[in-house]
Amino acid sequence: MTPAPPFPQSLDSVELLASLSPDDRAQIARRCTWRRHAAHEQIIDSASDSRDVLFVTGGKVRIVNFSASGREVSLDDVGPGGFFGELAAIDGASRSATVVALEDTILASLAPSAFLALLREHPEVALAIMRRLAGIIRQANSRIMDLSTVGAQSRVCGELLRLASVDGTGAAAERRIRPIPRHSDVASRASTTRETVARVLGDLVRHDIVRRDADSFCILDADRLMALVDHYHMADG
Repeated sequence: MTPAPPFPQSLDSVELLASLSPDDRAQIARRCTWRRHAAHEQIIDSASDSRDVLFVTGGKVRIVNFSASGREVSLDDVGPGGFFGELAAIDGASRSATVVALEDTILASLAPSAFLALLREHPEVALAIMRRLAGIIRQANSRIMDLSTVGAQSRVCGELLRLASVDGTGAAAERRIRPIPRHSDVASRASTTRETVARVLGDLVRHDIVRRDADSFCILDADRLMALVDHYHMADG
């Protein structure tokens, strides 16, 4: 088997480190352990006692957790320039989630002692971490409220709007989700079942709110979809 070609060991694409000088980033890169992970390979197990912070310089990973019944709940996807694992490095506790490569991925792994030294020596990076943690708390609060007060249909519609706002193009009334998400991925993010996702999508297509094209979902009327979020919410309440 032909070995994989070497990859550049650079952290220049990592947004967290953008405020540092090229020399500082190069110094941090030299302190990292670099690895290539194949698609679908598990990178971190939630039961792991590792504490490293990992920077994504190529590919994409998914951060997931599992309910008591074993259902997968997707928390976030992290692509090039992103990072993960900082919670365990900061508080020394166990990992809070499992991480799996969605595609062939290149990661730079920084030991917790080196990461904490980075935060002490560069306050601007420490502030960026605090802002990120604040965002995680806000997102968690929003998710808790949704799970407590919003029904499954409403969560599916809201997830479609969220995906379109991130990946969509064109006018506000016609947004696209590309690539087409799998029913299981939407179900995981909305904390529901694939059957519910399929049923909601079928209803949206029949009512000309969403159209499935060859390579994308087209949201034909974002205002009607938002109205359905509110409608399902009130119906469930």
